[in-house]
Amino acid sequence: MTRLAKCLLISSTQAYSGKSATVLGVTHQLQQKGIEVAYGKPMGKYINGDADVVQKDIQFIAQSLSLREKQVRSPLLYLQEDTIKKRMKGQDTTDYAQALQAYTRDISSDLTLLEGLGNLVEGQLFGLSTKQIADITDAAVLLVARYDTLDLVDDVLAAKSLLGKRLIGTLINQIPPETEALVTQEIAPFLESQEIPVLGMLPKNTLLQSVNVRELANRLNAKVLCRPDRLDLLVQSLSIGAMNVNSALEYFRKGKNMAVITGGDRSDLQMAALETSTHCLILTGHVPPQDFIISRAEDLEIPILSVNLDTLSTVEIVDYAFGHVRLQEPIQVDCIQELMAKRFDTERLMKQLGLEPAIVG
Repeated sequence: MTRLAKCLLISSTQAYSGKSATVLGVTHQLQQKGIEVAYGKPMGKYINGDADVVQKDIQFIAQSLSLREKQVRSPLLYLQEDTIKKRMKGQDTTDYAQALQAYTRDISSDLTLLEGLGNLVEGQLFGLSTKQIADITDAAVLLVARYDTLDLVDDVLAAKSLLGKRLIGTLINQIPPETEALVTQEIAPFLESQEIPVLGMLPKNTLLQSVNVRELANRLNAKVLCRPDRLDLLVQSLSIGAMNVNSALEYFRKGKNMAVITGGDRSDLQMAALETSTHCLILTGHVPPQDFIISRAEDLEIPILSVNLDTLSTVEIVDYAFGHVRLQEPIQVDCIQELMAKRFDTERLMKQLGLEPAIVG
């Protein structure tokens, strides 16, 4: 007879706080302890009107963690304008509490990790907010709180007021180097004094904030001029080419794995960028690059994108993409798993959940 698995709901105070990364890191740590883990995402959210993106993310997580098909659950529904309107008009009368009970039933695992939506209240209309999911599944909640400002403290305290004893801890994520002492010496002790265990504190990491060239091309609606086979290259920083070539060389050499945005008519800056740590060249101004630029980019395996946008709009789109995309590459999975091994208290989490390691050492 299959037993009902315990549930841990990974929630967050705001979108892009690092829930999926936390799922990847926590699950890996638990697997190392011999704990069998399943994964589900009760609600999805369309990305640019596309449900397939969410499904691909789920498949990526499942493959990265070597989960079996029976250990993975796809969303019950997607939160988008159409589904919200149907619910408000009474056209959708589904009992999602009952559906969620069935969703988590008959999973053969020691623990089921459920990933919530962008914040604590999304899904309320369907009875699937963070608190509602936790109550329905009798789940403990691990809160991922991205460090932006000291407002983080209020956010976590508000979560504690809402969730009560279901909140078994928080993970403070994306901590800038200049605030690490503040977090470790003041914020974490204060939260602990409020009976909110701080199970992990992860520093801001450029690799985890990076975005691949394919994602940039999609967001920019760009034309790929060369090396479409290299769109999986990760971009970690942004540089803008709008100066003389000597200054540009010095500027570009300071960057790492860059996306360089420059005019299509600036062959001198394009060549300077190609000779440095550039993973993507983005050209504005409706001017095609010279043939020798395309040839050099082909040799160096660097994609060139052409966009029908002005430089400022292009910069805004690319800059916003950093830290606002889901993990997409195995190297990022390795990175978060290494960080979690060093900076997350897995044994304390297991104690909170009443889990015993299946292996020793």
